[in-house]
Amino acid sequence: MLTVGERAREASRAMSRAETGAKNGALLGIADALQDKTQALLADNRKDLEAGRQRGLDSAMLDRLELTEKGIAAMAQGLREVAALPDPVGEITDLSYRPSGIQVGRMRVPLGVIGIIYESRPNVTADAAALCLKSGNACILRGGSEAIHSNKAIADCIREGLEQGGLPRDAVQLIETTDRAAVGELIRMERHVDVIVPRGGKSLIERISEESRIPVIKHLDGICHVYIDDRCDFDKAIQVALNAKTQRYGVCNAMETLLIAAPVAPILLPDLAHLYREKGVELRGCPRTLRILPDCIPATEEDWGTEYLAPILSIRVVEGLDEALDHINRHGSQHTDAIVTEDYTRARRFLREVDSSSVMVNASTRFADGYEYGLGAEIGISTNKLHARGPVGLEGLTTRKFIVLGDGHIRT
Repeated sequence: MLTVGERAREASRAMSRAETGAKNGALLGIADALQDKTQALLADNRKDLEAGRQRGLDSAMLDRLELTEKGIAAMAQGLREVAALPDPVGEITDLSYRPSGIQVGRMRVPLGVIGIIYESRPNVTADAAALCLKSGNACILRGGSEAIHSNKAIADCIREGLEQGGLPRDAVQLIETTDRAAVGELIRMERHVDVIVPRGGKSLIERISEESRIPVIKHLDGICHVYIDDRCDFDKAIQVALNAKTQRYGVCNAMETLLIAAPVAPILLPDLAHLYREKGVELRGCPRTLRILPDCIPATEEDWGTEYLAPILSIRVVEGLDEALDHINRHGSQHTDAIVTEDYTRARRFLREVDSSSVMVNASTRFADGYEYGLGAEIGISTNKLHARGPVGLEGLTTRKFIVLGDGHIRT
């Protein structure tokens, strides 16, 4: 691991000065290699799937692990899309003259070496490498043991693309051991790694956050809320609340708790409940919800802090905006929360007072996504308050430094 870190640090210096054309050439080369080697990738993926079945992995895990021809084509297309994005590195902003005559501005530069620890999904190997390369960083990838053959095969394609772009092979390194001790070493290599990005279940992210000596970009839970205000448009409220929960269940930006203002709850909840039940969603309600929907399951205090990632929804009737804000800031995970209202003043209050990385008005929480935000792609969602917050794209993998331009100026 020490050798890996040293090589990554050396490669990061070359990456920081790499021209945009070289980085794009490498990304396009990786994309071509993935498509050219589709059948070999599928063969290696079958080894992981068979091993997973023998280990008793559940169907959801096997689904995340499986590669298909369509999935590989999507990986390749994702790389091409990242290549088409503007290069953030070297951008100079805020350049202005000071009274002394010097010019002061800020330049965007790579973070350096990024360690990425993830589980099950082999496509993360390509996605993470693409974003790190385009943003001028070197990266160390540590995927889950269940995907070791698939990740190695994808890493071979990445090395091929790096050589085609004239970039150092060590700019992307895959940790090929399945020994969990490698993770412990990676998160303690503060001399060689600048930031850690964990992608996976809550237990993995909690462990990394607690043990890492290196700054971590992460979120633990996606306990997302939609609050339906009593001054809402009813059609909008139903559309947003339905989509936020049922468009996909096992994602971090799906709604887990619906808050609804008492004056409109008797009007909207029966219709919403009917639509949710048509889609097989289990409803858990507060006492006031149960009076409107008596066949709901009573919600417990634990429900308000649970990320279900499943067709389960907790519902609470609140007096109004103040009580909704209190609930969100007490039970939320600072991920994504939305209000449905036609009241401009209440919408502004919600935007100001909800302390989450994404706050929305009259829109589904499912929009909390790098692609939907125009970032092109994302390496994850961050609920951190320092550096990156929300979907982390190319800009989130860079930082800014001050630059000063003079012409022999001296301070007197």
